[in-house]
Amino acid sequence: MTPTSRSLLAVLMPAMLATVIASDMVNLVVPAIGAEFGASEAELAWVVTGFLLAFSVGVPFYGRVSDRVSLRRLFAFALATYAAGSLICALAPNLPVLVTGRIVMGVGGAAIPVLSIIAVTRLMPEDRRGAGIGVLSASTGVGTAAGPAVGGGIGQLLGWPALFWLMFAVALALLPAALRVLPGEPPAGEARFDLLGGVALGVGAGTVLFGITQAQVAGLAAPESWVSLTVAVVALALFGWRTMRAAHPFVPPALFGNRVYRGAVVVAFLAMVVNLGGLVFVPLLVVDVNGLTPGAGALVMIPAGIAVAVVSPLIGRLADRVGTRPLVLAGLGVVGVFALFLSAFTGGPSVVPAGVGVFGLCVGFIFVLTPLISAAAGALPAEQVGAGLGILQGAQFLGAGTGPALFGVLVTARQASGGEAVNPLYGGRDGAAYSDVFLTMAAVTVVALLVAARMRPAERTAPAPLRERARP
Repeated sequence: MTPTSRSLLAVLMPAMLATVIASDMVNLVVPAIGAEFGASEAELAWVVTGFLLAFSVGVPFYGRVSDRVSLRRLFAFALATYAAGSLICALAPNLPVLVTGRIVMGVGGAAIPVLSIIAVTRLMPEDRRGAGIGVLSASTGVGTAAGPAVGGGIGQLLGWPALFWLMFAVALALLPAALRVLPGEPPAGEARFDLLGGVALGVGAGTVLFGITQAQVAGLAAPESWVSLTVAVVALALFGWRTMRAAHPFVPPALFGNRVYRGAVVVAFLAMVVNLGGLVFVPLLVVDVNGLTPGAGALVMIPAGIAVAVVSPLIGRLADRVGTRPLVLAGLGVVGVFALFLSAFTGGPSVVPAGVGVFGLCVGFIFVLTPLISAAAGALPAEQVGAGLGILQGAQFLGAGTGPALFGVLVTARQASGGEAVNPLYGGRDGAAYSDVFLTMAAVTVVALLVAARMRPAERTAPAPLRERARP
């Protein structure tokens, strides 16, 4: 890699790592937060939901705005906002202030994944982009696997405010480096877009996530659940109408004329539903069923994080040689097999099956995610890269929010109803609800496999700047 590539990744990697860790580092310390502030379960859900709402709404906006505003300005704004939100959380005297800080963190953090991929696509040489995206995917995978470990370990040792002091320090340290490395020139071209359509998409994505999360806490019949989902349907319908009617739609319809890109968005969403579901519910399983402390339970995730860090950079290079579709299909196959493994063999006295299962989930997921991002970036012309990658990453992180929420509803319902696990191979005395969740993850993976199998190469068109041929 050139020195410029190395310095670019030296800024983007830790930024991605910190952002992804922040999304679920609080999962295992939520009980401690509730005990300190005297909050109910429904109120505590906002500590997680507030961040994810801002994140899922912000990702597509940053991708679209990056077609008009310089990467340096956007990245600096993102890091400063992320640092401010972290500081608010660290100093929060009560739950409403903590939730406000998490929302501010989400507003800043939403920019970093999509801007990082866009920076690699625009600034790195074409023959190095696959490797660069693989390195960023490693950061994503490690951060996702390490989130519960960092939260459980540091939270138990130093208290939950220490998590936010850590994020605050990281953001401040990266800010001057980002200002020095990233270009300050805005992209060429007018790049106008329909703001109303973007607002409708953001409202729709946010209220879907909020409605599902509230259904997990209060039930689907609760007003905050069904009203939110109704608003989501109306907002998404408005978004679709504006997309067809506006002169410069927020999401250009031409994006979805490409089978590679269209399939990548669907598969990324479904794969993230499964991956985050596993990364949230495996630690919960070993705490709830095996009786481990949050800190000890989080250790189960460490081998998976190490494997992702080692494998991800290699996957980008491999994708350039063998194509996207074989790797995606193989990765989804691995994810499905290990989801079934978790469904069948967890719940006993040993936590080893849980560690093995989440290890397989994470490795298989990296075989899916890295080639998908690389193929989508290469299939898009330069003028659509920002919008396209924003939608792709928005779908990915929407899956990260909806997956655990939906599976949480299933766990709650199964624990209330009792009964044995659906999977006849499950032999654990406890944890049948978790077995059913992992079995559902395997079923979602089958759907993703069917979509990925239909991915076809992008149609041949005249060459354009920064275009690469995707080879599924």
